[in-house]
Amino acid sequence: MKEKRIPVFIAIMLMILAIAGAAGWLVAKRFIPTKEPADLGQVLGVRGEETAVFLNGELQEVKGITREGQSYLPLEWVNAYINEKFYWDHTEQLLVYALPDSIVYADRQTVGSLGSPLMLFEGDEIYLSVGLINNYTAVDTVSYTGEEHKRIYLDTRWEPYEIGTAAKRSAVRVKAGIKSPILTYVEKNGEFVILEQSEDWTHVQTPDGYTGYLKNKAVGSIKSREHPCTVEMPEYTNISMDEKVCLVWHQITSENANDAMEQLTANTSGVNVIAPTWFSLTDNNGAYHSYASRSYVDKAHEMGMQVWAALDNFNMGENVNSEILFARTSVRKNLIASLMEDVKTYDLDGINLDIEGIKPEAGPHYVQFIRELSVSCRNEGIILSVDNYVPTAYTSFYNRAEQGRVADYVIIMGYDEHHAGGEAGSVASYLFVKEGIENTLALVPKEKVINAVPFYTRIWTEKDGSTTSSAVGIRDALKWVEENDVELYWQEELGQYYGELATEDGLKMVWMEESVSLGLKKDLITEYDLAGIACWKLGFEPEAIWDIVKVNE
Repeated sequence: MKEKRIPVFIAIMLMILAIAGAAGWLVAKRFIPTKEPADLGQVLGVRGEETAVFLNGELQEVKGITREGQSYLPLEWVNAYINEKFYWDHTEQLLVYALPDSIVYADRQTVGSLGSPLMLFEGDEIYLSVGLINNYTAVDTVSYTGEEHKRIYLDTRWEPYEIGTAAKRSAVRVKAGIKSPILTYVEKNGEFVILEQSEDWTHVQTPDGYTGYLKNKAVGSIKSREHPCTVEMPEYTNISMDEKVCLVWHQITSENANDAMEQLTANTSGVNVIAPTWFSLTDNNGAYHSYASRSYVDKAHEMGMQVWAALDNFNMGENVNSEILFARTSVRKNLIASLMEDVKTYDLDGINLDIEGIKPEAGPHYVQFIRELSVSCRNEGIILSVDNYVPTAYTSFYNRAEQGRVADYVIIMGYDEHHAGGEAGSVASYLFVKEGIENTLALVPKEKVINAVPFYTRIWTEKDGSTTSSAVGIRDALKWVEENDVELYWQEELGQYYGELATEDGLKMVWMEESVSLGLKKDLITEYDLAGIACWKLGFEPEAIWDIVKVNE
């Protein structure tokens, strides 16, 4: 019996050993790093002419094209992440770039210094050559486009960065894990850029042009290295006044209205800029009506005031579609040339843009117009100021940040919080103005920001569930309050007095603009050290207001 049991025992032991060995192998296999090479085409997502694009060490969804030794990147992506100043005119098929003192143009036939096209056109998408991008952009570019799997690295960061040294020859993997396929190897003492470090793995960029993960124990010494910007970018210089701006708009609706300037300004104090609303766009070809007067300018100069003529798109703009007008390079060019002729004819000191009510589709074209107009203004030595609504999500396409780079002054129209056709309320409450200033300063340097205050309020009427209003100058509003014996109550949160009056026509309501409320707005301008104040409009104000809004002693 014993002799028969021994083989069974041995068999059982062998089975146990086999199972244990298999289990041990499975456990060991779990901790053995894979030597599987990565499928580079799959990792980079490219094949053939397609070129992987890395921005600041991160692989982008967008793909470039490498053709005949030249690499190209999608214009839309370049505008969004690298340089927004490249502007494509779809109508006239022109690429336009506004430098500080000149404007550069290229069309479909334009080639670079090496004979390669500056642009590729693939279906509806436009691609710019990397060489062209580098000429006008502060970006560090490294290309690996002579290989099967093409890739290009762009870096817009110029701060110091970390360099690691490999402690031994080590695998760089697609992901942070030993089972992740191998992209490449770093040799012992080889250097690599450290993008980010975690507890066990380091995200690196290798000398042969890959970004992947390296075990921390493979990282030897780490040192910081400077990344100085060697690209000399053109400087968009600006013109500014030697003192704070105190501007008042003078609404001109006829040539005869120019004659009232001396009388209307006789009781002002501290005004150093007057902005007559002289130029009104009339069609989509850039024509505008003008009420300009040389004698007006000469008188203003004698009185110590600069003249910034305003250009608007609404006073005579029934037939103006800003998306069409500003989208054509030839129209922008002719409009700017006409404005510069008037600058010389009338000896103007500046242009004030008051383009309102445009759609988001018109935004890029209008901003391009500002860029191009700034070139001519800079060359002529005159000031360019741009009027803007208080920042909101639905007006972000006005691109205040870019305005702040190319224009001399960015003016916040700090009013119309409640406007005709809307709900009753304040024209410009304290918090509305404060937030408008703060949100603009997040985009534009304070040295360029002017806050505009209203010399008017609205008298609202509510009746039978409907609300109407009429804009009334401060002087007339105070008269209305006095004549109707309206009792005013101070509203701390709004920084204004409020009053109401029951009439046969309905409930009349007014949120007053007067010396106290305007004084609070002036205090905000002082608190945030803005470039000055602007006032809408001349003739609406009692004389005493000028002592309140004065920004220069």
